[in-house]
Amino acid sequence: MAPLPLARRTALALAGAGALARPARAQGRFPERPIRMICPWPPGGSTDVQMRSICEIAARHLGQPVVIDNRPGVSGTLGAQAVKDARPDGYTLTQMPITVFRIPQMMERPSFDPLRDFTYVIHVTGYLFGVVVRSDRPWRTWQDFIAHARANPGKVTYGTPGVGSSLHITMERIGQALGIDWIHVPFRGGAENIRSTLGGTIDASAEGSSWAPLVQEGKLRLLVVWSAERVRNFPEVPTLREVGIDIVSESPYGFAGPKGMDPGVVRVLHDAFKEALFDPVHLQVLDRLDMRPRYMNGEDYAAFVQRLYREEGEMVRRLGLRMS
Repeated sequence: MAPLPLARRTALALAGAGALARPARAQGRFPERPIRMICPWPPGGSTDVQMRSICEIAARHLGQPVVIDNRPGVSGTLGAQAVKDARPDGYTLTQMPITVFRIPQMMERPSFDPLRDFTYVIHVTGYLFGVVVRSDRPWRTWQDFIAHARANPGKVTYGTPGVGSSLHITMERIGQALGIDWIHVPFRGGAENIRSTLGGTIDASAEGSSWAPLVQEGKLRLLVVWSAERVRNFPEVPTLREVGIDIVSESPYGFAGPKGMDPGVVRVLHDAFKEALFDPVHLQVLDRLDMRPRYMNGEDYAAFVQRLYREEGEMVRRLGLRMS
């Protein structure tokens, strides 16, 4: 048999090496060092609390630390911006809040494309949202707060984690539905938002359930939740639907990395985070925050993203939302 030309021998050797490397990588050579998980919100909020729990448990399955890197700002999209340009080696991941699928459609020149720039690893949960006020304010119910806002147009202030966030959009939808002119005050995350309500610099916070301990301690009063049904930890608090506003807002999220990740690496990450998602310790954290598991594997998550992106785009165009 005649010897193969050098170029062909080299190509075959490289192809064989690649075929061998992929399963070896998936079978345990990954990870070999700590993994960075970007939380695009400040420390102390519900996302940060949930992510620290799930990452700590996933690290035990991976055999390497999963280190939280808080990067708040731009309504939770800084993680996606950072991961888009990272190496697709599985060592840089981010939480993908719903703003990642909304804000690019509000901009003339978006810095990333959520349909093309990422590898979706696993979908994990969704928020419980609600509106809280300081407990010494006179509004005992949601109806009291709305009556005050109607009587004082342009004076009532509410905080959210940022422009274009689900909390901002939903409060504006409520305002439009009820004919209320109130003032939006954006913050970099939930902790700042809640602190401002506690400090009296704003009237109310529309926020994820990081407010739960403060409500239970009597420092804040929860007026309404945005879930489909009343929640276990606050059964006395009505939903938006119960007070006459046909809106459910839960803002689902998962984890993703850069596009082009090795399928074996994705599988290792997915399996570790799935184990962590249903771990009893993590389930206790979700229960404390009145959040629930919403598991999807990477393939189902990517299909869900296609639908979510389309729905968010329709809403952005319907409401005429724009960002510079």
